[in-house]
Amino acid sequence: MRRAAVAVAAGAMAVSLAACGSAKSSGSDDSSASSAKKGDDIKVGLLLPENKTARYEKFDRPQIEKKIKELTNNKAEIQYNNARQDANLQAQQVDTMITNKVDVLILDAVDAKAIQNSIQKAVDAGIKVVAYDRLAEGPISAYTSFDNVQVGKTQGEALLKALGGKATKSSKIVMINGSVTDPNAKQFKEGAHSVLDGKVTIAKEYDTKEWSPDNANSEMETAISAVGAKNIAGVYSANDGMAGGAITALKAAGITVPVTGQDAELAAVQRIVTGEQYMSVFKSYPQEAQIAAEMAVALAKGESLDSIAKDKVSSDSAKDVPSVLVPVVSLTTDNINDTVIKDGFYTVADICTGKYKTACDKIGLK
Repeated sequence: MRRAAVAVAAGAMAVSLAACGSAKSSGSDDSSASSAKKGDDIKVGLLLPENKTARYEKFDRPQIEKKIKELTNNKAEIQYNNARQDANLQAQQVDTMITNKVDVLILDAVDAKAIQNSIQKAVDAGIKVVAYDRLAEGPISAYTSFDNVQVGKTQGEALLKALGGKATKSSKIVMINGSVTDPNAKQFKEGAHSVLDGKVTIAKEYDTKEWSPDNANSEMETAISAVGAKNIAGVYSANDGMAGGAITALKAAGITVPVTGQDAELAAVQRIVTGEQYMSVFKSYPQEAQIAAEMAVALAKGESLDSIAKDKVSSDSAKDVPSVLVPVVSLTTDNINDTVIKDGFYTVADICTGKYKTACDKIGLK
């Protein structure tokens, strides 16, 4: 089943990436005039939310920038900023992009609701906005992310599988969810609850401020004290960073239980190899990034998104937004080769360093 899931993801990637380069030819007669005016000499703003999670600087930024350059014959100007998990700073960064007169903005919001006024200001200034990874409120023109409810379901299903016969209504689970300012966190939680509720008991549950691993560590310590070290059967963690914080607390209390994650961070993959973390969710950031770049270039040139975005999503403030949702895969010891290694995220040498080499040998990762 895991190999089939990887194949589905790969197939979806092939279909989506087949549209790469089609952005230049799509659109109506009116947009063609706009495209002729703009040509490849466009200005793209890129705003990412934080740098504690490894993915943004390691995968998202370089992939987005690379694809924009490819689609514009290396003529596009890209202006970049990272908000470092500060919503006020990100609002200031949007103001700077407006002042610098970018043609389009790719925005991964720190706070999806708080950024609404800034998005409105950008649109009023004639700047199209692509909501990236998180569905920001406001008059956005496009959106790409992953199926976030499915992410939560994937995590919940993996946790139940890891528990096996211990997955009973009396089994006590601790849930460490993401930040309430991130709409994705709400969807992850929704998906996880749809799988876990009625199958196990959620003994303690937290919405973790800023997705902080340190906060997750404190929450896990509190849960251990409240529930009892011997009574915790497993931990749902919404991402790998928080999983790391939770695992530190579990180890200190002498507890070994299945823990979920998300993002396939290198440290998490190494924890999966050693058995400290049961799974992560593998998400093709290169695919998501390339789709965002296609959308941004097309919008900057006044072209249609019809050949790129086949779906539509709605938020509280925008309806029927052209969208692409990228599939996800449960990452365990069984499919490390078929996911992060096959897609070039890491090499075996990256994963199997020093103290991890013996564990890698045991699972046949060579």
